Amino acid sequence: MPGFDRVLERLAELERDAPRLREAQAQSLSEPATGMAVAFDIGNPLDIHPRNKQDVGRRLALLALARTYARSIDCEGPTLSRVAIEGDRVTIHFAHAAGLCTRNGARAVLGFALAGDDRQYHSARAHIEGDTVVVSSPLVLAPRTVRYGWADHTDTNLVNAARLPAVSFRTDGY
Repeated sequence: MPGFDRVLERLAELERDAPRLREAQAQSLSEPATGMAVAFDIGNPLDIHPRNKQDVGRRLALLALARTYARSIDCEGPTLSRVAIEGDRVTIHFAHAAGLCTRNGARAVLGFALAGDDRQYHSARAHIEGDTVVVSSPLVLAPRTVRYGWADHTDTNLVNAARLPAVSFRTDGY
């Protein structure tokens, strides 16, 4: 069926653009009465829809309890607040960062990449310092932009004390 084949092809295109889809979802949060449950950390790398509906439902329930029922609970994961570039290091500041840690208890934070003026991204080393993450790469001596979780299928592990995952982001815009 030619129509069905085109639908499957378009779905494959969207999945290849997963970071841009997540970015568009995050941008929609500027609208009133919206929320977003990050789920790219629990999904199947070959399917944009996670089969683990229980954790997705828990994250959505936290949003509803906090925003609709005014419960004082953490309902969002770490979200980019600002970036400070100092020499060859980038310090990332987050909102919703209380108790910043890695999901698996590792010292290294996974999922960061840096680029210099050449716009070529390289995997970067990252570690937590208080409520910030410090990122560097020996391949990028003068970083200009940073990305987190910016791939269709990405291995990330940054969470806050509520065990909610960080939102993927980029600081470049191209």
